[in-house]
Amino acid sequence: MNTDSQRLSKLRSLLEAEPNDGFLLYGAAQELHKLGRFDEAAAFYDRAIEVDPKECYAFFHKAKSLEQAGRRAEAAQSLRTGLVRARAVGDHKAASEIEAYLDDME
Repeated sequence: MNTDSQRLSKLRSLLEAEPNDGFLLYGAAQELHKLGRFDEAAAFYDRAIEVDPKECYAFFHKAKSLEQAGRRAEAAQSLRTGLVRARAVGDHKAASEIEAYLDDME
């Protein structure tokens, strides 16, 4: 079974060939979060959002990373931005989950 570090290494290798692959960026962010590298995870979520603006859950998970890094105000802002985006693209499930998380934070 692969460890989180091994999965991250593989994802980084794949990203060298496909640097604008939103799925790979999101996956790398998830692995970084699991490793406790929250600031790096947030940066990868930003890249995932940049290349795939409809990836609304990246805002949710970016907020989780930011909150874990002690950056609560930025986490709330990520959720607010994600909520607007989710509503704009019609992702009702993401909007609901983002809104619930934002309510818990405020």
